[in-house]
Amino acid sequence: MTTTDFLVLDRASKVYPTPTGEYIVLDNVNLTVQKGEFICIIGHSGCGKSTLLNMVSGFSQPSSGTVMLNGKPIGKPGPDRMVVFQGYALLPWLSVYENVYLAVNAVNPDMAKNAKDDIVHSHLAMVGLTEAVDKLPGQISGGMKQRVAIARALSIRPEVLILDEPFGALDAITKEELQEELLKIWNQNRCTVLMITHDIDEALFLADKLVMMTNGPAANIGEVLTIPFSRPRDRSRMMEMPEYYQVRNYALDFLYNRYAHDDE
Repeated sequence: MTTTDFLVLDRASKVYPTPTGEYIVLDNVNLTVQKGEFICIIGHSGCGKSTLLNMVSGFSQPSSGTVMLNGKPIGKPGPDRMVVFQGYALLPWLSVYENVYLAVNAVNPDMAKNAKDDIVHSHLAMVGLTEAVDKLPGQISGGMKQRVAIARALSIRPEVLILDEPFGALDAITKEELQEELLKIWNQNRCTVLMITHDIDEALFLADKLVMMTNGPAANIGEVLTIPFSRPRDRSRMMEMPEYYQVRNYALDFLYNRYAHDDE
């Protein structure tokens, strides 16, 4: 680990006891993420992607090894790391505004009310929800709910934004719109992003690096692929480039041939 390393997983493993013995979810995971990087994590179901992010978020502790942020072990959840789930996790009895305000108020209880209001409104405007501030979650679409979840996460200015398949339940058009919005917001804030996805095209459009996991159990990181496309990115132009399909096929080959192993 160097003084410039921001987030470091060093020989991190996660093991759960079962009636038939230990079940190793992750085994000897090593990963270094620099401040401001956009990292996508991809792999088959059961390879420990969510477990890895749970250790970074502080919801779970490694059975062995360490997970460090800014040189300090991650021991519990904190406002420096915010999670956006596929299921939105909005409180249905609170308005769009109130769902975001709840987070801002929890992290900044002594801040003046008008200052908290400004933060909420500016972040809802950032995701295009100014007209929906008084609506309840049940009155808005899935894409709008995910916008609320992203605004809520960013409103407390986390150092790490953790995204667990945030667009997996959305239709293709809404998904692409939110990918574009996420990139614009990330360019403005440049917080570090860790995002799980099953969509290689999504990862190639969004990420600086693609972390490719081997199959579970006892999964680890098989390879970290640097995405070679410069920013800002234009989806249609990228997909016209021969290099795009070379990188895409390389990732597909990883997932289905080179590093995958049987679940035995």
